Amino acid sequence: MRRRPSTPEEVPEGTWAPKRRRRNRREKRRNQIPEAPSQTPHLIPRRLRFNSLQNTTSSGSRFQREQPRNPAIPVQKLQDIQRAMELLSACQGPTRNIGEAAKHRYQFWDTQPVPKLNEVITSHGAIEADKDNVRQEPYSLPQGFMWDTLDLGNAEVLKELYTLLNENYVEDDDNMFRFDYSPEFLLWALRPPGWLLQWHCGVRVSSNKKLVGFISAIPANIRIYDSVKKMVEINFLCVHKKLRSKRVAPVLIREITRRVNLEGIFQAVYTAGVVLPKPVATCRYWHRSLNPRKLVEVKFSHLSRNMTLQRTMKLYRLPDVTKTSGLRPMEPRDVKAVRELTNSYLKQFHLAPVMDEEEVAHWFLPQEHIIDTFVVEVKIR
Repeated sequence: MRRRPSTPEEVPEGTWAPKRRRRNRREKRRNQIPEAPSQTPHLIPRRLRFNSLQNTTSSGSRFQREQPRNPAIPVQKLQDIQRAMELLSACQGPTRNIGEAAKHRYQFWDTQPVPKLNEVITSHGAIEADKDNVRQEPYSLPQGFMWDTLDLGNAEVLKELYTLLNENYVEDDDNMFRFDYSPEFLLWALRPPGWLLQWHCGVRVSSNKKLVGFISAIPANIRIYDSVKKMVEINFLCVHKKLRSKRVAPVLIREITRRVNLEGIFQAVYTAGVVLPKPVATCRYWHRSLNPRKLVEVKFSHLSRNMTLQRTMKLYRLPDVTKTSGLRPMEPRDVKAVRELTNSYLKQFHLAPVMDEEEVAHWFLPQEHIIDTFVVEVKIR
């Protein structure tokens, strides 16, 4: 059996180091012999070793990198280049706050009629006047792709959309978790009162008809200060992961804009978990952990400092009986009162939806595995 070689710390005092150590010393002396300048080896970081000489500028044009006369580039300079590349790639990612966004170049949004991040707004109103002439033809997609209006009443099409979103929609920074919207949930979210078929806009591969992109719009009445404007809410923008470099998302946005404009609507609102030009409002929503053990096991949640799993489970444990007197699930007979309460509450905000009873019934009435809504009923004597 071969004996494991000793490390320097394991060599007993008064004994010789292994022969391997002496051989390394001879190699070290041999490597110290100076070489001609043109033959001096330089360490090249692996990331840069096979860099192509052709590069693409931010505008899309290509240029040739000039070869230096002496191919031996100092290691320090290569490290500086590597750090610059890492900083550049970091700036290209999604921005989570205004500070990051101020340094970011928005190749698409800088061409759109939206305020710039550093623009000071002194008045409110439409950025562009409503158009009289709206483009009638769909925008061109990259070669090999085609438009398709999705009929979500077709179970097969609905399943395709579910699969696309399940595998490619919003996920966390570590690519561990994604939303898993059920087909029933998607029908509820995409077919509210006033929905239009042509606002369910899909992209398919021409050859095999695989669904690889989607964007949607739903109608909404939005109040801005004292004005109520008919708009659309843009949602479920999704492009297959393998097509992220094809610039499909900007074409999807332009196409849904065109389809909405054809209906005489020229303003839209959307939400995002990143900063895009220019945020006009923020929305905070709250979570309560219902199964802390499971959430910690799958690394969705983490135990806070000085907190054990048992203490966390005890903290979030729900009582068997509710404490609020009169609490019960919402029923159809509550629609009118809920509408009045909701619209009254929303009046304190400068930007808010205005809902009629049909919309309140759609968005708030409980539906199994989709939404649960509760009201507090006070009995008047």
